[in-house]
Amino acid sequence: MASDPYFYGGAWTADTCQKVERFVDIAQTFHLPIVYLVDCPGFLIGKDAEQTGTIKQGVRAMSAIWQTTTPWCAVIVRNVFGVAGAAHRNGSRYCTRYAWPSGRWGSLPLEGGIEAAYRAEIAAAPDPEARMAQIEERLTKLRSPFRSAETFWIEEIIDPRDTRPLLCEFANLTAPLRRPGPSTHHMRG
Repeated sequence: MASDPYFYGGAWTADTCQKVERFVDIAQTFHLPIVYLVDCPGFLIGKDAEQTGTIKQGVRAMSAIWQTTTPWCAVIVRNVFGVAGAAHRNGSRYCTRYAWPSGRWGSLPLEGGIEAAYRAEIAAAPDPEARMAQIEERLTKLRSPFRSAETFWIEEIIDPRDTRPLLCEFANLTAPLRRPGPSTHHMRG
């Protein structure tokens, strides 16, 4: 599973969320492990997103992700922001998360988010541009993939060239976990 950065920068629309839900349900039905190449700047926002029910569909997709018992491996390749960014892992018994050094995450992307979150503080500063630079520098340090790795949000930061061997290892480790038989799908609101 992967987002398309050429379509709304990889943000999840209502249609994207429905597609994710169906994909995860198919993997659950056939007991297939999931590999997710993560580049999700969050849910799409705006009037169109409101009219199509992006958040509602997003909650259903995230419920599908958290309810699945299939093994899960996420490789954070770039953006992981907002509530949709939290959908990069599931609650199964086998879930691994890796990141490329290019990985960036947080509640809001710094680009545009600083002005919104710190508007009053920046406006009240004697030198708004300098205050903006200070805030940006502080927050940039917090979004480092190395910091997240240290706090156990991800298992390891990997060289992008090592992704394929790592995913082959994941497939081999999870193969014995695949068991035939019926699969359950929980209710989603």
